[in-house]
Formats: sequence, structure tokens, C-alpha cells
Amino acid sequence: MIPTTFEELALAAPLKRALAEQNYTTPSPIQAQSIPILLEGRDLLGIAQTGTGKTAAFSLPILNALHQESKHPQRRSARVLVLTPTRELASQISQSFETYGKGIRFSKTLIFGGVGKNPQIRAMKNGVDVLVACPGRLLDHMNEGDVDLSGVEFFVLDEVDRMLDMGFLRDVKKIVAALPAKKQSLFFSATLAPSIKDLANRILHEPAHVSIEPKRTTAEKVDQRVCFLDKDHKKELLLQHLEAQRGHGLTIIFSRTKHGANKLCKSINSAGFESEAIHGNRSQPQRERTLEKFKAGRLPILVATDVAARGVDVKDVTLVINLDIPNEAEAYVHRIGRTGRADASGSAVSYCSPEEHEFYMDIEKLIKKKLPVDLDHPYHHEELAELHSRGLKARESTRDNGGNKGGGRRGGGGRGRNGGGSSRNNSSRNNTQSQARGRVSDGSTGRRRRR
Repeated sequence: MIPTTFEELALAAPLKRALAEQNYTTPSPIQAQSIPILLEGRDLLGIAQTGTGKTAAFSLPILNALHQESKHPQRRSARVLVLTPTRELASQISQSFETYGKGIRFSKTLIFGGVGKNPQIRAMKNGVDVLVACPGRLLDHMNEGDVDLSGVEFFVLDEVDRMLDMGFLRDVKKIVAALPAKKQSLFFSATLAPSIKDLANRILHEPAHVSIEPKRTTAEKVDQRVCFLDKDHKKELLLQHLEAQRGHGLTIIFSRTKHGANKLCKSINSAGFESEAIHGNRSQPQRERTLEKFKAGRLPILVATDVAARGVDVKDVTLVINLDIPNEAEAYVHRIGRTGRADASGSAVSYCSPEEHEFYMDIEKLIKKKLPVDLDHPYHHEELAELHSRGLKARESTRDNGGNKGGGRRGGGGRGRNGGGSSRNNSSRNNTQSQARGRVSDGSTGRRRRR
């Protein structure tokens, strides 16, 4: 029988007290299904998205085991190894262990790149109970003899699909090869592609399987819309939306690449706004300082890549702008989930050019609804919007129309930057704000409605 409260789980009293202090009473599906299995000491293959409560699902049983059998870890080793793809996620997992284990005596440390090695070497000298690490830096320490994994009793491989997407497969295999044969292994991934399944078969021994259906709908309190336009007009529209957003909360802008994020920051800062970027090329201290400023409200605009934004949890984000449409539909759900958190509401606007239209169609297929089309901007691409309403891909139309991109004219024919007949291209604060929050179509036809 699947437990419906944390009180029903066979967890130590200090863990239950910590959960009660956080007002956690009901386990999420992955927690309710996984924790009893892990308390029995079995290996686990978990298929679940970020945000389903995976961290508590594995950290609570592990902390319970550390509490029941307290012993000193081996020198330069750890009793628990959690391997995760990004520094932000590693920090978040470490904080979760601290939160849930506040009534338990245990030691922990973090190992990832972007910071000095010496503090990590010193932390590992006498061994730790819990080591949360990213593959690249951990392998560096292993190769230099500063970390020995022979004492690991619990091994967690988290966000495996993301790990492989980032090119860590070879590093992960080397780390796994250094682990002892006898251990409890936990394996979490959002998908189970053949390469991931092969890796799971190498690591896990007669595992239990837990699969949580991915989130197919997006947050109800997030007002979502799409702007169809040529990519050359994205920055102009972005500046209009940022002007309308002044004084209305924090904004996250998603860029597909690290270079694009840096370039975008320079562009919008030169236009009189204040922004900073977080991505894989920035050092960990730089990223932490940027996030701290953003969370405190001292930085109104954060420009992020998908990988760097994982683990960003800021309650005052009121607007998410997808400057680039993600090429993975699930990333859209993750991105817009940065706003509308808890009981707050928020907005998300996506800029879709003909080149990205197929990715956008994948998003609507995933979330099972058509998003309203924003018509209240001077760069609306009427032909692309019409193609979309008919369910046709821009690429197919390009072939059918002799290579005319998106099957139409830039800016929607007379409504573009230089086209006449549009009084909406107004620099006044009120009119710009009306553009950002104003008229949209119903998403599937040419009719317009006012919000």
C-alpha cells in the first residue's frame, strides 16, 4: 500500500521532525513509491522529471541509513556519492541534505568546477559522509589521488539524460568503474533512451522500477502567449517587453547558447537595462553572486541558458521570455515554471521565428493546447501565424513556396518596423506596457480578443 503521509514512512524521528518544520506532510508520487523501496536497501531505477521531488525521495532514505549506522568514513572517500550534471543542481541537492538532516550528525561536501581545488582536497582528506559532485572535477580529483571511491555505500546518479546530453558519459563510466561492487545504487532520468538503459543495466542490480508520468501541462497561473516574428526583430520586441516590465517584478530571459546569452546582456544593458547572464562558462562564484543579486531583487533581469537555469528557484519572477524556442519541448515546461510559483501568478512569452516553428509545434503537442498568439506588436508575422493555425510547418511551406521563408513577408506585410498603419510602435511607457500585456488572438484562428 502506497503511503499517503510522511508519518506512515519508516523514517527516523529527526527526519520526520525536519519534514514537519518544512510543513511537508504528503509525499509526492515519486517519494511515496521510492522511499519504502530504498528503505529496504534495493537498487532503484526512477524515471521522473525535475521538480517531482526526486531529491527528497533519495536523500531521506540515505539520511535514515546514516542515522541508523553511524561510522567514520574512509580517508579521502565518502559513504554516499551523489553525481549530478550541473553546479547549481549539486548545490541544491547539498542544501536539501542539510535541510532534511538537520537533526542528524553527518558531514558533507561539494565537488564541482569553477572554484579552487584546495578546499575540496582538504574537505575530503579525512573523508565525508555525503559527497555531491559533478563528473569532470570529481574525475580530476580521482586521477590526482585526492579522492578514493572505494568506501562508497550509496551511489546516486541523478539527471542521467542531462548528464549524457552534456557529454559526460565517458566520465560517468570511469567513475562507476571505481566504485565498489557492493553498494546501493539509485538511477534517475527523465527519459530511458537506449544509451541510458544500457548504462542503467551496468550499474543496477535487480532494481525496482518507479516511473512518474512527465508533466504534460504547464502551470495554470502562468499567462502564456507566443509572438510570431522574424528573428531579426526579436531584440526590438524584447526591449519593448522589458520597458513594459519595469517595476513589475523580476524577468528571466532564456537564450539557447552561452555566446547568445553574453551578447544579449551587452545589447540590453546598452539600451539602459540592468542584466547579467548565468551559463556554463561563468565561474561558480560569479554564478552564485549573480543569483544572489537576482533573488534579492537587486538585479531585475537574468539571462540564462537551460542548463544553468536548472535549480533556479526565485519566487518573485513575474515574466519569462523565451527569446529562443527550446529544441526540446520539455525544456519549455521547465522554463516557464520559473514564474507563477507557489500562489503567485506570472507571464511567459515566446518569440517564434520561421526557423523555430517546428520546435514550437512540438511544445504545443506536449502541453496539449494551442497558446494565444500576441498580435499587439509591430513585428507580427501574419503568414507564419496563418501557417500555424492551419497546422502546417514553416519548413514545408518554404518548399511549397519556392524558398520564401515562412511563406510570407517580413513583419506581416506593412505591420513591420518600417510598415505604415501601426500606431502601436509608440515609445511612451503606457503604450508599450499595453503592447506587452495587450491584445492576443485565441490561438487557433485570426480572431482577436482583449484580455
